[in-house]
Amino acid sequence: MPEKITRAFDACEYAQLMGMRLQRAEGGIVSVEMDPGGKRNPAGVIHGGAVFALADQAFGIAANLGPVPQVAVSASIQYLAPATGTLTAVAARVADTPATSLYRVEVWEEERLVAVFHGTGYKIRKNGG
Repeated sequence: MPEKITRAFDACEYAQLMGMRLQRAEGGIVSVEMDPGGKRNPAGVIHGGAVFALADQAFGIAANLGPVPQVAVSASIQYLAPATGTLTAVAARVADTPATSLYRVEVWEEERLVAVFHGTGYKIRKNGG
């Protein structure tokens, strides 16, 4: 199942459009890389929306590797520094309940942390809730 999920996320239209590539999905850690080409704002740095999209992609994969599918119900990001190069988002679960889970995603440009994202996933049960 995890391989089917990771392939689906990696091959989705938006991931392809944004140049995102899954790098790792094991041991509870997901890492996704994104090429900066075509994603710069007028200041010449990677657009905040692209940084958010990368973090959201890593969150989505991580949240759906378990036995119960999840959808996002909340997400927030703190931008720490501008970036111009290849970015890597690293996602890990930090809390879990029967209904929800919380993930922290760090976005890195090489050795420099550029953003921190938190996403809450809602677990979709087959019996409507």
